[in-house]
Amino acid sequence: MRIAVCPGSFDPVTNGHLDIINRASKLFDKVIVLVSFNPEKQSACFSVKERLEMINAVVSGYDNVVVDCHGGLLADYLERTNACAIVKGLRAVSDFEYEFQMALANKQLCPTAETVFLTTTPENMYLSSSMVKQIGSLGGDISKFVPEQIRAAIIKRLDPAKK
Repeated sequence: MRIAVCPGSFDPVTNGHLDIINRASKLFDKVIVLVSFNPEKQSACFSVKERLEMINAVVSGYDNVVVDCHGGLLADYLERTNACAIVKGLRAVSDFEYEFQMALANKQLCPTAETVFLTTTPENMYLSSSMVKQIGSLGGDISKFVPEQIRAAIIKRLDPAKK
């Protein structure tokens, strides 16, 4: 079985993330959407539990996608789950530079896993969780950026007028 891990902070999950997850689900037998977190940092807008709930809500229709969380080295998680690939989405050249370095480090730590880069679709090239948080916190319309199933929860957290 070909297992891929799609790691990220997903704070919150966006339509861009969902696009990469969807495309990865067609390439691999099983895709694990992994909410990565640093137990030392408390800067996330949404708790790990909330992020897991939101991602589960938007991937519930996929038979081969599961959601998990991990606060350690990705390489350790890959070995524990027998994953053969890391799937990362790329928006721009600046993403590639960082992700390429991470891919090389992960290859050293877990030689059996490959990193697969999927380029974003043009409509998601500019999209990031940070942008969603900024627009939402200023009362802007985030409906084109996040899945409908979780939009209300995101707005409730971000928009001071809705609290």
